[in-house]
Amino acid sequence: MDFWNYFWLVVEMFFFVAYLFLLFYIISDLFRDRETNGWVKAIWIVFLIFIPFLTALVYILARGNGMAQRQQAAVVEAKQATDSYIRSVSGASPADQIAQAKELLDSGAIDQAEFEKLKASALR
Repeated sequence: MDFWNYFWLVVEMFFFVAYLFLLFYIISDLFRDRETNGWVKAIWIVFLIFIPFLTALVYILARGNGMAQRQQAAVVEAKQATDSYIRSVSGASPADQIAQAKELLDSGAIDQAEFEKLKASALR
C-alpha cells in the first residue's frame, strides 16, 4: 500500500468514529428526553438502524435545539448532585470550621494570623 491508501484509510476511520460519536449522542439524547413517547423513540432507533446517515441528519436538524437544552439540563443536574455530595461528605460547615479554628487559637496551637487565614478559607 502506498501513502494515499493509508491517508484515505485514516480519513475513512475518522469519519466512521465521528459517525459513531454522533450515533451514540443521538441515542443518549433520545433516552434522556422525557417528553417523547416510547414508540416515537423506537421509530427513531429503527430509522437510525436502516437509514442511518439521513436519519441522523434529520434528527440533528429537527431536534438540535432540544438536544442542546437537554444536555445543558443534564450538566446542571450533575453539577448540583456533585456539589450536594461534596457538601455531605465534607462534614463541617463553615461555622464549624471557624469554631474549630477558634478553639485552636484559644489553646495556643495557632496564632491570630493563622486563625484569620483559616477563617478566610472557611468563608470561601
